[in-house]
Amino acid sequence: MPAMPEPYDAPAIVTFAKELTWRREKAELKKNELAKILGFGESYVGQVENCKNLPSEEFADALDTYFKTDGIFHRLWERIQETRHYSVVPPGFPEYCRYETQALYIKNMSPVLVTGLLQIEDYARTIIGAYQSMDMVDHLVRDRMQRRAVLDRTHANFMIDESVLHRVVGNAEIMGRQLDYLLEMSEHPNVSIEIIPSSVGFYPGVGGMLIVLGTEDGRTIVYTESSGMGLLIQDAVQVARHVIRYDSVRSHALPVEQSRALISQVRGQKYA
Repeated sequence: MPAMPEPYDAPAIVTFAKELTWRREKAELKKNELAKILGFGESYVGQVENCKNLPSEEFADALDTYFKTDGIFHRLWERIQETRHYSVVPPGFPEYCRYETQALYIKNMSPVLVTGLLQIEDYARTIIGAYQSMDMVDHLVRDRMQRRAVLDRTHANFMIDESVLHRVVGNAEIMGRQLDYLLEMSEHPNVSIEIIPSSVGFYPGVGGMLIVLGTEDGRTIVYTESSGMGLLIQDAVQVARHVIRYDSVRSHALPVEQSRALISQVRGQKYA
C-alpha cells in the first residue's frame, strides 16, 4: 500500500506506531536496519512509525517473532482492521455520533446532498464509494444505515435544499427510491422534512451541512461539515450563533405539506 501524504490519526494505528518505535529504539536499531532484518522495503518501517502507511498482517507477525512479544503486534493489527474505517471520516464526526445516540432532538440542514440519516443504502454507497477505497465502503455504509435507528425515538427536523432533489446520485432509479424514502420518513410523527425552494437564492449555510443536536442531559452541540472537513462545536456562544442561523434559514423553508408536494412532483416528473 502506498504511503499517505498525511498521517493517519486513528488510535489503533498510532498505538501500533508508538509500540514499534519504542521496541526498535530499545533494540538500538535504525529503521532501515529493522526493515532489512525483517525483509521489508527500507522506507516501510519509517512509514508505519510515522502513521503514513498501515502495517500488514505479515509485518505484524514478523515484529512479534523478532521481538518475541507474544502476539502484541498481531493483536494491534487486528484492532486496526476492526476500527480502520473510523480514520477516514471527517474530524469531529465520531464524537458527534456518540452524542447522536443520546439525541433528544436533531435539527439538520442539508444544502448539497440528502443527509446521512435519510439516505437509502444505494444512495449512501454511491457517495461513499466516490471517496473511499472499496474495502472501506461496506463498513461505512453499514455504520450509516445503523445510525438511522435514532429516528425511531428522537424528534428530528430536516431542511433540504431543493437542488438536492434534482441532483442525480447514482442513477434515476436510485434517486426515485431515495425520494420515496423521504416521503415515507416525512409521514413519521416525530420527523419533519422541509424543502428550501430554489427561489430563495443564496442563504447562510449554502456551503455546508449544519446539525444542531440536543441531548437528554440538556446539552446543545453543533456539527458542521463542508468539503470533507468536519467541526464539532460545543462553545455556548458559537452554538447559539449557529442555532440562530438555522432558525433564520428555516424561515425560508416550505411548510411540511408543501415540501411533501414538491418532493412528489420532482419524483413524478424526473424519476418516474
